[in-house]
Amino acid sequence: MSEVASPLPQPHLGRRLRRLMADQPIIPLIVLLILLCAVLQLLSPGIINPLWVANTIKFAIPLALLAGAQTLTMLTGGLDLSVGTVGTMAAFIMATQIGHHDPATTLALSLLPAVLIGLANGVGVGIFRVHPLIMTLGTGLVGSGILQVYQRTVIASGSEIPPFIVWLGTGLTCGVPNALLLFVPIAALIIFVLRRTGFGRQVYAIGDNEKASRLSGSTYWQVILALYVASSLLAAIAGLLYVGVIRTPSLTLLEPLVLPSVAATIIGGTSIFGGRGSYATAILGALILRVLTTLLTVLQMPEGLRQGLFGLVILLVTAIYLRIIEDS
Repeated sequence: MSEVASPLPQPHLGRRLRRLMADQPIIPLIVLLILLCAVLQLLSPGIINPLWVANTIKFAIPLALLAGAQTLTMLTGGLDLSVGTVGTMAAFIMATQIGHHDPATTLALSLLPAVLIGLANGVGVGIFRVHPLIMTLGTGLVGSGILQVYQRTVIASGSEIPPFIVWLGTGLTCGVPNALLLFVPIAALIIFVLRRTGFGRQVYAIGDNEKASRLSGSTYWQVILALYVASSLLAAIAGLLYVGVIRTPSLTLLEPLVLPSVAATIIGGTSIFGGRGSYATAILGALILRVLTTLLTVLQMPEGLRQGLFGLVILLVTAIYLRIIEDS
């Protein structure tokens, strides 16, 4: 008699859930976002309405752009701590030069420091092999010093936020934030490049195994250079949008968003060790943090505790992520 093969044992529910979260991180993120909105509605009935949704998206877009910068660099095992300085420089230069030049020239001047800092970061990390944290921290500090010197030279001329920047940053058209006109194409381009192009595959390959990617023909330093320039440009665009929302340029405009941008990226499932992640989930991470910020405001939690909470979120999500990866 032939023996009948017994069916393979099915993994238990907990393991299946962890595998689902590892393969489809967007699902638990959507559930978390819905739960936070439900809690917010319970604590403050009526707060969730079309205007609140529009304002949440409006404030989440600069954070999502910074999260895009962190996603690009984190996929290769790096991190960009200079994004706050880069975005602040772009906004400050735009506000102080718009009265002296035409809009196109002013835009070029505001983006120039972003390109230079991005090139410096890319050369330092990709060619001279400086650790990304050290390199981007150093260029950020240098940029901050230059910005302070520049501020002294233009302090007498004052500043002005261009009406178009205000319209793009704060305006609503039929209840939809105008900033989406800029953000949606940028987000779609990042997602397309990472998912559908050879360059995107090289990014993931470098983050997963740099030595193997080199053997397969990847040009490491060129990929790193392109990523850090793109990261700086995203930060500059975020700064221009954010100054349109705040309407007041300052020397620390975007600095408070640096840590939340890292948190949003990690919440979105991007591995700090590289090789795994998605910009679509990082966008959801930015939305979750904006809703969480509103929730903490309703609870009247001070700013210091909010920053501490963001740090705890990073630690907690990283620990959960490592556990999922090990068990899946």
